[in-house]
Amino acid sequence: MLLTGCKSASAGTKVATASPQVVESVRQQLELIPLPSKSRYMEVHSLSNWENPYLTVQDNIATLHVTQSDANQPERAMGGTPQPVVLRRQDLNVRVSDLPAALNGLPADAWPYGRVVALEEVHDAPVSARPAVRSNVEAAIKTLGDLGVVVYEWNEAGGVH
Repeated sequence: MLLTGCKSASAGTKVATASPQVVESVRQQLELIPLPSKSRYMEVHSLSNWENPYLTVQDNIATLHVTQSDANQPERAMGGTPQPVVLRRQDLNVRVSDLPAALNGLPADAWPYGRVVALEEVHDAPVSARPAVRSNVEAAIKTLGDLGVVVYEWNEAGGVH
C-alpha cells in the first residue's frame, strides 16, 4: 500500500493516509456492497448487537471489529439456534492508513446493513492521548467518507452523536 503523510491541524501529529489511487480502487470494490439500510442499523442500540464492521479508534491504532456470518445458518433454517453475535466477532488491529485494505478484504456478508461502519473513540484514553485519539477519529471518518462508507459515530454513552 502506498502511503503519503499529511499533517493533522488539531493535534500536530503526522497521520499517514492511503494514496488516492488505492482509495479509488478500494472505493470501486466497496461499491459492490449495497448502500446502507438506515431502517436496519438505526434500530441497533448497542455495539454488542452491531453486525456490520465497527471501529474503536485509539491514539495510534484502530480496532476493526468484524462479525462473521452465522455458521449455524443452515441448522437455524431447520429450527436450530442462531450463533450469538459476540461469538462470531473477530477483532483486528489496523492503522487508520490501512483501513482501505482492511475493509476491502472483508466478505460481502460482513455488511448486512449495507455500506455503513459504526465508529467509537476508545473510552479509557488518558487525557494526554485524547488529541491524538481525536485526530485518528477525524482521519478515519475522512478515509471512510472517501471510500463511500457511511459513518455511524457512537459516543461514550452508547448512543450516536
